[in-house]
Amino acid sequence: MNDRTCIVTRTARPAEDLMRFVAGPDGMVVPDLKRNLPGRGCWVTADRAHVDLAAKKNIFARALKAPVRPPDDLGGMVDDLLAKAALGALGLARKAGAVALGAAKVEASVRSGKAVAVLHAREASDDGVRKIASARRSVVHLGGPEVPAYKLFSEQELSLALGATNVIHAAVFGRDAGKAALKRVVALGKFRGNCAENPEADALGTAEDVE
Repeated sequence: MNDRTCIVTRTARPAEDLMRFVAGPDGMVVPDLKRNLPGRGCWVTADRAHVDLAAKKNIFARALKAPVRPPDDLGGMVDDLLAKAALGALGLARKAGAVALGAAKVEASVRSGKAVAVLHAREASDDGVRKIASARRSVVHLGGPEVPAYKLFSEQELSLALGATNVIHAAVFGRDAGKAALKRVVALGKFRGNCAENPEADALGTAEDVE
């Protein structure tokens, strides 16, 4: 897709860095995450701060050239939609064999190069996170790619999505289903304002977990 202009910053950016919104039949602003809803659309930088600002100032009405109004918590609505999409995609990836569960299997998949990302539940202990982080750093020291880590979901959310119990650590593999899930996880992290799409290790090979 061609570049689009954010209605908040008025700067052109690649479409994948933006989120589309349209006017609903009831006059409410509707997020169009799949970018396939009919009608005139407008674009906002895909993070919570910009969406909240657009809603607060109701920039949508001018951009959509219609007397629309945003829901009371548009940012929260978008966050929920992105989280559900990410968890749903992770569930599909799990069924396709593109997700490993448990600290030992996650660490092994990182060291073997199978993992393209790591997920930690918010309840994960520092010790468990530290051991997997050590494996991630080892891969970088050996010339391998940076394996990003995300801490976006609770243990309950991950367990329900992945069809298991007490899911604290998970690894996503670079298969088709895994890549699709990772794309949605990255989008959620970016929306929450604390995730780089292509994280890189620094000179010491350290990489912070994303919350």
